[in-house]
Amino acid sequence: MSYVIRKMTLDDFDQVVAIDQISFSLPWPARSFRFELTDNPASRCWVVELDGRVVAMLVGWFIVDELHIATIATHPEFRGQGIGRDLLSHALRSAREEGAVKSFLEVRESNEVAQKMYRSFGFVEDGRRSEYYKDNAEDAILMSLDHLDV
Repeated sequence: MSYVIRKMTLDDFDQVVAIDQISFSLPWPARSFRFELTDNPASRCWVVELDGRVVAMLVGWFIVDELHIATIATHPEFRGQGIGRDLLSHALRSAREEGAVKSFLEVRESNEVAQKMYRSFGFVEDGRRSEYYKDNAEDAILMSLDHLDV
C-alpha cells in the first residue's frame, strides 16, 4: 500500500470532517477544522492520502517549542495498518524540524489502542483530566513526549 502524507488543504475538508465524525463520539464541529486550516497560525494539519482518498488526519498546535496533538484519526477501514503511526511520526519529525522539543496530547482512558501506540513513541502518562469527556464523563489521560527523536 502506497500512500502520501501531506499538509491538509481546504479541498480535504469534507473527508477530514467525515473521518472525525466516524471516529469520535464527540467530533469537532466542522467549523473547527476550517478555523485550523485558515485562521490558526499555530496549526499543523496533516492528512494521509491513498488513491485520491483521505484516510487519516492529524491536527497539532505548534506553540513555542512544543507540539500539542489536538486530534488524530484513521478511517476505520484503514486502521491496524500502521497509517496512524506513520502520520504521528511524520508530524513529530516535522515539528522537530521547526524547533519543537516536546509533544503533548490527551487520550480517552478507554482508548487502549491509541495509548499503546503513543507509548511506543515514548509518550508517558503525566496526569489526568477528571471527567474530561462530556459524553460519558470519562477521564482524559495526559501524555507527554520529552524528546522528538522519532
